Amino acid sequence: MIRCITFDLDDTLWAVDPVITQANKTMFEWLAIHAPEFTRCFQINDLMTLRKTVLTAQPEIEHSVSLIRIAQLKFGLEKAGYSKSDADVLTDKAFEVFLHARQQVEFFEHAREVLAQLKQQGYILGALSNGNADIHKVGLGDLIDFQFKADDVGQMKPHPLMFQQMLAHTKLKPEQVIHVGDNYQHDVEGANAEGLWTVWVNIKGEESQRLASAEISCLSQLPQRVADITQQAR
Repeated sequence: MIRCITFDLDDTLWAVDPVITQANKTMFEWLAIHAPEFTRCFQINDLMTLRKTVLTAQPEIEHSVSLIRIAQLKFGLEKAGYSKSDADVLTDKAFEVFLHARQQVEFFEHAREVLAQLKQQGYILGALSNGNADIHKVGLGDLIDFQFKADDVGQMKPHPLMFQQMLAHTKLKPEQVIHVGDNYQHDVEGANAEGLWTVWVNIKGEESQRLASAEISCLSQLPQRVADITQQAR
């Protein structure tokens, strides 16, 4: 019997690229005022180069978008001439600005309605994310019961650890859980490997794969797919 449905967040319940683009812009506007030497040395397009640089030096933080962002900022600020202590303070504040802006998401059509419908049907709802969106700060705390993030788990999906921690938290068996997500490798293959049912959110219309238990192109289709899987799981 299906008891729990877990969701990826970015590009499953909202489009993440516009969110990150705006959050970067907001962060750079703050830095232009409070750390102008940084914005004289770096532009938004330089963030990818900074990311590669810090990951080369600190590969152990690859699982955490938050730690990568903090390392980017600190490295860039010091490179721009700020002292270590000033860079630490500015990094903390700039990251806070970014993280706040990063929570300003625009849900896909039907997202909240579908979550509310599934919750009303008695399913436990969870979030399993490689990103750093927070269910409470994006406005889903009333619908989603728990969240696991790669930042906290220490590994990104498709690594099994996040799925294993979720199962331990819910005290459920894999066959009692459906995982819903857009990334075929991270969400479908990762969840399948741990024995979960899976729904692939293929909004982009990519070539269909066969490993997912079900596939949808719009979130409005999810309740029926959940019902179908629930019938199969009995």
